[in-house]
Amino acid sequence: MLIDGFSRKIRYLRISITDRCNLRCRYCMPEEGVEWLPHEGIMRYEEMLRVIRICSEMGVDKVRLTGGEPLVRKGLLGFIESIREIKGINDLSLTTNGVLLFEAAQSLKLAGITRLNISLDTLDKEKYSYITKVDAFDSVMNGIEKSIELGFIIKINVVAIAGFNDDEISGFARRTIDNNIEIRFIELMPMGCAARFGNGCVFRANELKGIIESELGILEPSASGLGPAKVYKIKGAKGKIGFIDPMTEHSFCRRCNRIRLTASGQLKLCLFSEDGIDLLNAMRKGISDKELSSLIMESVKLKPSHGIQIDGKNGSGAMNRIGG
Repeated sequence: MLIDGFSRKIRYLRISITDRCNLRCRYCMPEEGVEWLPHEGIMRYEEMLRVIRICSEMGVDKVRLTGGEPLVRKGLLGFIESIREIKGINDLSLTTNGVLLFEAAQSLKLAGITRLNISLDTLDKEKYSYITKVDAFDSVMNGIEKSIELGFIIKINVVAIAGFNDDEISGFARRTIDNNIEIRFIELMPMGCAARFGNGCVFRANELKGIIESELGILEPSASGLGPAKVYKIKGAKGKIGFIDPMTEHSFCRRCNRIRLTASGQLKLCLFSEDGIDLLNAMRKGISDKELSSLIMESVKLKPSHGIQIDGKNGSGAMNRIGG
């Protein structure tokens, strides 16, 4: 069993399978462009599978594939099918920006993905092009509709940015009335590339909740599980509304049961830290499964109670390499 120094059971592994992305979101990518990892510096699928298998033997039962944008990496479907064969992994999901989702949704379903997290910060086509620097709004919306039709469990992640999507909060919330989806509002974390927005652009979760309740009525609490979101429902709605509040409350961290594996093979214990344990180099030097298991177990004990800094010194690099 993977247990950190604060008695949190680690059951959730997020894997960034690539640093490549087909969007250039302003809070994710540097303005000067991105220096992509060389191909030899990215974990091979078989290396990722080895880490997943070893983690599953220590109690990890949930895996989420992220990026960059995971749908741009070749061989993804075969990789998903291989994960499904690993004993103990009973929850396999994927985070995507949705640009390629319409074409990929059916194949993802057949390969074994049951849950999708889709990033979408605006319902306005022009604003979408501004924040992502790509004209792909229609493709994303078509992908979302297709995924709903196919019966995926869907969460739509909305980064709330003051001065950008203030006027769309209730519009997003209304989507849950007739659709069995969860809209999750995430407080902007002014770290890494998002630091350019500054603390003034942070839209607090309680403010977001207040906006929705002022227009759509008091939100009813709903089961939140072990995830970071506090979940509610509009009375009578089919779907749910979640709030992820890393800037407002450190409960975001106290409930954390996850570790992250970056595309370059770094085991990250905290999203808000630049530190990582280099598993890839150790694996390519011939570390045994027993030694790798011990390395992961000992590393997890170093997981901090929380990593969010309040002095403006947050920093964990470009999000395309971390996997969110």
